[in-house]
Amino acid sequence: MSDERPGGAAAMLPAATTRFVGRRHESRDVRRLLENARLVTLTGVGGVGKTRLALHVAEEVRRAFADGVWFVELAVLTSGDRIADAVGTALGITDRSTRPALDKIVEHLRSRQVLLVIDNCEHVATEAARFVDRVLRMTTQVRVLATSRHTLGVDGEHVFDVPTLAVPDPHGVHGAAVACRFDAVRLLSDRAAAIHPGFAVTDGNATSVTRLCAQLDGLPLAIELAATRLRSLSVDQVVERLEHRFALLTGGSSAAQPRQRTLRAMVDWSHSLCSPAQRTLWARLSVFAGSFDLTAAEAVCADADPVADGGLAAGDVLDLLDDLVAQSIVLADRDSGAGVRFRLLETIRQYGREQLAQRAETDALVKRHRDHYVDVVETVAARWCSGHQEADLARLRADRGNLASALESATSGTTADPRAALRLAAGLRPLWYADEQLSDGRHWCDAALALPRAADPLRVRALWVAAWVSLLQGDESTANARLGECEQLAARLGDEPAVAHAMSLRATAALFRGELDTAADLFAAALDRMERLNDLEGLVWGLFQQAITLAHRGERDVVVDILNRSLEISERHGELLCRSYTLWVLGFSAWRRGDTAVASRRVCEGLTIQSAFNDSVGAALMIDTLAWIAASAGDMPLAASRLAAAHAAWTAAGTSIAAFGPPLLVHHDAAVAAVQAAGRSIGAAPGTGGPATVAQIIAGVLGRPATPRDAEPPVALTARELQVAELVAAGMSNREVAARLVLSPRTVDGHLERILAKLDFTSRTQIAGWVAERRIASGNR
Repeated sequence: MSDERPGGAAAMLPAATTRFVGRRHESRDVRRLLENARLVTLTGVGGVGKTRLALHVAEEVRRAFADGVWFVELAVLTSGDRIADAVGTALGITDRSTRPALDKIVEHLRSRQVLLVIDNCEHVATEAARFVDRVLRMTTQVRVLATSRHTLGVDGEHVFDVPTLAVPDPHGVHGAAVACRFDAVRLLSDRAAAIHPGFAVTDGNATSVTRLCAQLDGLPLAIELAATRLRSLSVDQVVERLEHRFALLTGGSSAAQPRQRTLRAMVDWSHSLCSPAQRTLWARLSVFAGSFDLTAAEAVCADADPVADGGLAAGDVLDLLDDLVAQSIVLADRDSGAGVRFRLLETIRQYGREQLAQRAETDALVKRHRDHYVDVVETVAARWCSGHQEADLARLRADRGNLASALESATSGTTADPRAALRLAAGLRPLWYADEQLSDGRHWCDAALALPRAADPLRVRALWVAAWVSLLQGDESTANARLGECEQLAARLGDEPAVAHAMSLRATAALFRGELDTAADLFAAALDRMERLNDLEGLVWGLFQQAITLAHRGERDVVVDILNRSLEISERHGELLCRSYTLWVLGFSAWRRGDTAVASRRVCEGLTIQSAFNDSVGAALMIDTLAWIAASAGDMPLAASRLAAAHAAWTAAGTSIAAFGPPLLVHHDAAVAAVQAAGRSIGAAPGTGGPATVAQIIAGVLGRPATPRDAEPPVALTARELQVAELVAAGMSNREVAARLVLSPRTVDGHLERILAKLDFTSRTQIAGWVAERRIASGNR
């Protein structure tokens, strides 16, 4: 065996064929892991850039290894028995004796300070693990940086899950300056400019570039393949053709492994490494749109009779799902509001859908998926007025994509099912009014009701829900038509709950028209029926509306009694949303009595509860009322600010205060007139930086930090977490953050973990992008 010590460590690494873009935080984090661990494994979905990151890190640390950094490519091996030979060849071992290759390698490395970069271990993971374990046990100064879609499972292994590249929110409005802060956009721009020198991300194409990167999930291989198409297609044309991405995204670098030259080849490689049962689960998981939980995976993907069907048992799904997570085919996300959830990158999902079609299981799985979410929706609706409200709403939000998919399958195509469509449209009423989705509710209610008539008991409930949504949108004529049919069907069927709900909604319509006496009589009759029927949902929604009706008529003592009863019912059952409206009416009533301090406090209490919901109508009503209170107290700057915020909330709701009747509109108009008479203009809601979510608007009114992430539920970072996020965005390590804030590194680790969970991020790079967007949204550049 040669005793010559290797020189020119950089020469032992493959030369980079393209520039390394982004990954600054990931590169630094991997380097730090290597400082403290002898084995670091980079895992992640195929095409995420594990090899490129490993090579970049190796180049950065090579001077720390006196005897070199050595690269070993395992992708070409067809048998794990050849690993030692491949490593020996890479190391240039010249011993020609008959001793086992592993023994030669151990002897060669025993006194050397070396970093082995072992690439693409997944298809020989078991043998690679044995090899690495032996080398590390028999040497003292060797470190290993491995890449694999599957962890090696060696004692002392530190795993770094390489995330996809950070992508701007595709629903936001981004100029080139903001878009180019994100690694995915920078990679596309860099690769496209290399192929087409005139290409650049501009304000004119930034939205299309963002959409392209988002549809490619920030997956580096997919982005690089898409960049090659920009020689002959525009960004918009590439986006339009992504439905057929496996045919479109071909023609990668000729220097790459064959499986990395096309997107299909890359995914085929992952598929070939799965067992038959894992492939079955992968195909079936493709039916989910967005993320899903374990319960959904078990309910949808398992077979009712796995023995007879030769399929999957519910008890097998967890282990198989865990296997797919370990192989980086399925991603596991932790979300503080909805527990652990799983998802497939869109590329992986589309491949799975092709496999599902080849297995002739598509329609069956679509129906299973729909039926599961019908059960979920009806469970939530049945217990909505309870202490489960916030958790159930978080669950519905997390499943928004799956719910839309279930509604689509129930209302169209070969899987259309009027019964399922009506159950979904009616059961999702909490989402329609509590999550800023009135227009979606209107669309799906109309679609369900337009199907061939299903069982009348289901139709009658969907009719009063559809009427409710129409009323909240200010469309009384459609609401009246829906209520008329509902009343006829309910009378014929003897459906007392539907009769009571229809009567209550007739009262609501009268209230919105300003017909207070009619509204008061109808509410009294409807609430009497609901109390006899023990209809909790109808009671909590009817009581505060009855109270506001009587408050408009000046019946203050009766109003207080009704509101106290409403609060008692809500508190007893843990209900929150109607409690917030009740507090609003208490505030409104106090204001009418001239007690502005109590009025403001009560309305703010209601608005604080609204922060947990996306109920733009409720938020708009409460913020508008706060504007009236401020105007009546002579504080015109505050009144102007609150009117602007209310206008933003009404815009988000897709309706206006005029839809809720003259008694409220007259107070709104009076406040506007008072503000304008004082020389104040009513501009945009302050501090929102343009179009804002309801959560941002509420946060601005209540004087709380607001998140700039458009179209997302509120993200409540604490003041300390915001400090940590800012310092992370500045490029500081956890230890540097700890030193700056005089905290222990363990405390900073905990803060960072919570920040990632709350923002639903997986990398420090995403935090940096979020901080950048936040600064721009607040005007602090």
